[in-house]
Amino acid sequence: MKGNENAVTIYVDVVLIENLIMNYIILLATGVVLKQKISHIRLIISSLLGAIYTVISYSQILKMYSGITLKILLSIIMVYIAFNPQKLKILLKNLLIFYLTSFVFGGAAFALIYIVKPQNIIMKNGLFLGTYPLKNVMLGAIIGFAIIIMAFKIVKTKITKKDILCDIEIKINGKIIKTTAMLDTGNMLKDPFTNTPVVVVERTLLYDCIPKQILNNLEEILGGDFEKIPEEIKEEYISKLKLIPFSSLGKQNGMLVGIKPEYVKIKQDGKDQIERNVIIGIYDKSLTKKGEYRALTGIDL
Repeated sequence: MKGNENAVTIYVDVVLIENLIMNYIILLATGVVLKQKISHIRLIISSLLGAIYTVISYSQILKMYSGITLKILLSIIMVYIAFNPQKLKILLKNLLIFYLTSFVFGGAAFALIYIVKPQNIIMKNGLFLGTYPLKNVMLGAIIGFAIIIMAFKIVKTKITKKDILCDIEIKINGKIIKTTAMLDTGNMLKDPFTNTPVVVVERTLLYDCIPKQILNNLEEILGGDFEKIPEEIKEEYISKLKLIPFSSLGKQNGMLVGIKPEYVKIKQDGKDQIERNVIIGIYDKSLTKKGEYRALTGIDL
């Protein structure tokens, strides 16, 4: 009986070490994919927490520890400890990549172990365990790490210049403007009142369809100063202009003057998509130095 107890103790120690190593590498890969600032102390603490849970679950110390709700809660806590996300949106993103990475690592490790010594694999309390060498776990983790990093690199290379640039046509006041727009996945601008998506366009591109008195005095208009705007133009445009709040790296609480066009036509892959429920956000500077594109459109369009 004592011998059996010693065997179990040794086995639990191995389970703890295996899971500590695997959790650490999974969290490390998650941080690399997300380009997070990595604290190895945080990763070790988070990995140890997950490893302790595995030992408790395997040993059936408390049956409640095998519940799916607790497993989800544990993964949230592990991600929070490892990366300390400050916003719910970032936490959910980190959690998603953590799950994805875990599935890839688990699949790689299990496949390797099954190929090497399938007869030594047992399942207890929802956990795959066995007497396979620790080096198999390590090798599986390394293979999983390589797969996940290579997969994300391949996905990124598939997003080519052709995919992010498109020709657009804007009709305002009966006049049509054509330009190139870049698909900006970070452009989530919307009219706060109508939830209408916003296409950001350089001011100078709009001179043919919007009075220069409006375009050359955007800062004054944002400040509520219309003294430089002729009365007849002010009367016509005061009700058409909108204020669009935005945040960027250099300006956390910025505002854009916006105007609703008759339509925006997006041309890509030989297809035309006409959007009428859209707002043009007027940007008073150049979006690029070389003029590769003069508008930004978000993924909503």
